[in-house]
Amino acid sequence: MLNKKLITYTSRLPFHSPWFIIIIFSVLGLIGILNHSMWRDELNPWLIVRDSESLGDLIANIRYEGHPLLWYFSLGLLRKIVDNPIIMQIFHLAITVVSVTLFCLYSPFNYQQKFLFSFGFFPFYEYLLISRNYAFSMLFVFAFCTVFASRKRTYTYLAILLGLLANSSAYGLLVSFSLSLTLLAEFCFDSEHRQHYFSQSQKYDLFLSIVIIIFSFILCIYIITPPTDSYLHGGLNNGWLTKLDIRHLLRSVNRIFGAYLLIIPQHKKWLDLIICAIIALLMVILTLIKLSKKPVALLFYIIGSSVIFAFTYFRFIGMPRHFGHFYLVLIVALWLGSYYQESLVLLNKFYVRPNSIIFIHKWHHIALMLILYVQFLGGIYSFSRDLVIPFSAGRETVQYIQKAGLANEVIVASRDANMAPLSGYLNRKLYYPEIKKMGSFTLFKSGRQDVEETEILSQINSLLKNQDEQKKILLILNRKLNVNRNDLKIVPIKDFQRGWVDTERYYLYWVDEA
Repeated sequence: MLNKKLITYTSRLPFHSPWFIIIIFSVLGLIGILNHSMWRDELNPWLIVRDSESLGDLIANIRYEGHPLLWYFSLGLLRKIVDNPIIMQIFHLAITVVSVTLFCLYSPFNYQQKFLFSFGFFPFYEYLLISRNYAFSMLFVFAFCTVFASRKRTYTYLAILLGLLANSSAYGLLVSFSLSLTLLAEFCFDSEHRQHYFSQSQKYDLFLSIVIIIFSFILCIYIITPPTDSYLHGGLNNGWLTKLDIRHLLRSVNRIFGAYLLIIPQHKKWLDLIICAIIALLMVILTLIKLSKKPVALLFYIIGSSVIFAFTYFRFIGMPRHFGHFYLVLIVALWLGSYYQESLVLLNKFYVRPNSIIFIHKWHHIALMLILYVQFLGGIYSFSRDLVIPFSAGRETVQYIQKAGLANEVIVASRDANMAPLSGYLNRKLYYPEIKKMGSFTLFKSGRQDVEETEILSQINSLLKNQDEQKKILLILNRKLNVNRNDLKIVPIKDFQRGWVDTERYYLYWVDEA
């Protein structure tokens, strides 16, 4: 009797409910994001919003970043609520939690797959803990998939989501463009869908939807197009690749491998590049055959993967936050496929045997589960590492400065681009030798140039001489000082080297006239 009651009670526990995943994800996410020490890529946008003098100035500054407006305008609204970058982290957590909620409640994947995906590398680490605009990609594509069936009576909802996606990041623009082409192809070639839509839609729905998408694309392209004096636009300083480079081609293919299996092979080792590229292509082929019975989903997978791959090869090889969009394209393609009945049109054209398709589907399932398990292990490892090792030493450095009563001192900080965490957490401007004045965020444009240590000390010497009263200067560097001057007294204070990002370990010095 007791055993039966225990079994009955246990069966009522919501362990196999999507809400169990969502609640655990939310709780762990809150713990993780409050523990996370933000780095320059997170805080530089916050500083741009904080210290831009007007709306026009804000838009002009954003154009040097290589990102559209949406994230910056969101931060502007958040600052009106709380003038502390922690609200940016809470907002970012909310974006990811909503994304995972949509995925768990509405996607066609089974419970095990939903669990593995939710705690995988991209949702549980890259697009959760690191507060960047890329989390919007996951939110808007999952929202798109959730309301995808609404296209039978209106395209307006999808158009709005595509517009928001396009204005979230350059990669969001690529995915949005791919989804738009997919919708266009379905509308043009599926006469049954087209007739069904016209019988239920409002008169101006199609026109309005097209206008929304086109306007959103134009706005995004205008903002991310660099000003003429930008020399490191969005980190892209190598221009466009216009020739065939086999090694670079393999590296680009291996960004798909990295997106799926989280391993980036050594680009100097040909064998590693070739083996990983072959594995990546096999996974792509399996997915193509898997989606062959769902032509619309297949089309999106081909367009989405191809567009991102082209950008990866011709323009920017990318980091995990960038090529993670290959992974999102895979998940979205499988999700969209659930909206369609199976079609044998493509298979009949290629004379493929049904038994062969069953065999391929089994191997695709194995490959998908391998991807999800690898993503899960990567997510748990990366999330746990961030709990133990600070991502940046910036927050710890600021805590020391505040505790030691140094927050109001004259602070000279270099390299400027690596000092955003200090300016953000201190909520004040610092003197940057790279621009020879007070600053907070960094824009790579004319008027700014990197400086050597001798130039830094020379500027400090000038600052000391121009002060009305004798006062020491607090010098903060992101590398150890290796030069000296006879007319300056330089005393090391403390260093902070405990950080995952090796360019954000800080060294503090007192500098005074000798």
